[in-house]
Amino acid sequence: MSNKQKVPVTILTGFLGSGKTTLLNRILSEEHGKKIAVIENEYGEVGIDQGLVINADEEVFEMSNGCICCTVRGDLIRVLGNLMKRRDKFDYVLVETTGLADPGPVAQTFFMDDEIRDEFSLDGIVTLVDAAHIEQQLGRSDESSEQVAFADVLVLNKTDLVSDESLDNLESRLRDMNRMARVIRSKQADVSIDTVLNLSAFDLDQVLQRRPTFLEPEYPFEWTGVFSLEEGRHELTLEEGPDPTMSLVLLSDQGKDETALNTGAESCVRLYAEQEQPMNPGETVPVGKHVSLQLQSEGTKSFFIDVEKKSDIGLFTQHTAEEFNMKLTKVNNAPTGEINNDQNISVISPIAERTWVAEHEHDDEVGSFAIERVGDVDPEKLNRWLSRLLSEKGVDIFRTKGFISYAGESKRIVFQGVHMLFTAQPDKEWGSEPRRNQLVFIGRNLDEKEMIREFDKCLV
Repeated sequence: MSNKQKVPVTILTGFLGSGKTTLLNRILSEEHGKKIAVIENEYGEVGIDQGLVINADEEVFEMSNGCICCTVRGDLIRVLGNLMKRRDKFDYVLVETTGLADPGPVAQTFFMDDEIRDEFSLDGIVTLVDAAHIEQQLGRSDESSEQVAFADVLVLNKTDLVSDESLDNLESRLRDMNRMARVIRSKQADVSIDTVLNLSAFDLDQVLQRRPTFLEPEYPFEWTGVFSLEEGRHELTLEEGPDPTMSLVLLSDQGKDETALNTGAESCVRLYAEQEQPMNPGETVPVGKHVSLQLQSEGTKSFFIDVEKKSDIGLFTQHTAEEFNMKLTKVNNAPTGEINNDQNISVISPIAERTWVAEHEHDDEVGSFAIERVGDVDPEKLNRWLSRLLSEKGVDIFRTKGFISYAGESKRIVFQGVHMLFTAQPDKEWGSEPRRNQLVFIGRNLDEKEMIREFDKCLV
């Protein structure tokens, strides 16, 4: 496929509450003649953003997972692959990243995967900057700095909330961080469409000059071991380790050289993006499936691997083998599901192994949760609780968003909050739709149980 035939893609990024969804809605409502497909990368288990995007039923595809970095590439590949099955329905793609994400792995997708590279062309990265909160965000988040550094266009949004002097100082700081990006000032993300679409602005060579490691992939697993296994049943044992679970993918016919390991790793990127299948001790690990070994019980846990004919199998694991003292042995004449207790059985050593070093660390203090309740709330009680909550914990509450059902109000209320600031605006009529409340909180060290209890007190 020639470049002219490739589908252009714009990545829309920016920290939580910067106005990405507002800009997205402006783009979708403009008379530009484009058929745009939208991919939402949300943080957390509950997807809210699709409901905040106009005309969402046909145009929006969600990627919602707990990890915002190492699994996003596989998830994006899967969604883009599904999009290509309905190629006649769109001619442009917008990817809106979660506000907590480094846009690098998303951009990387369009160069690392052969099928995606042949079908899509990265047009540019547009980063929205919250002029009122960016100074605070840059000081606490590496991701917000990465969003600025990767941008082809920086939309300095919410300029009406800060002074001209502060805007000038902020723009100067942003230019120091990224001298190549175009800076546009805006209120409520009101920018001309031709400043964010059809830019042909993303220059891979330029990115590689600034960041030579850009095309070095991140993986959602840390270790691979390749084992030469005879026909029959094998026992995989793990002792207590750093986590109560461990994700794993087993690949058959896995080569041991560098090229084969890299090929296997790229296959596992897609598999790790799929929902993991819980596996309890005593069960058999399937081939080519993303599984989660349940390790909560004390002592040694055993799982089984069945091999139909002699072959080399690859284990791609979330943690290194040493962290769980993981061992693989041959089961000799043991009934199905029976643990092999022969102490003289020799451990099978890998014929090749590799450790994959991730370029990021997870901030375990940052998380999200959703409050979902059927029924109406008392607006005054809700306002008092939220005002108190945000005044006390607002610094640690990065983002609040969702829908509220006010008692006596025929329309649903769209709720949006960034730190201590929040708005509540009437939206569409409830109609025959069940009246319900759905709020998502994203932040650091949030007391989920206490916040749910306080919300429940606001119900009528």
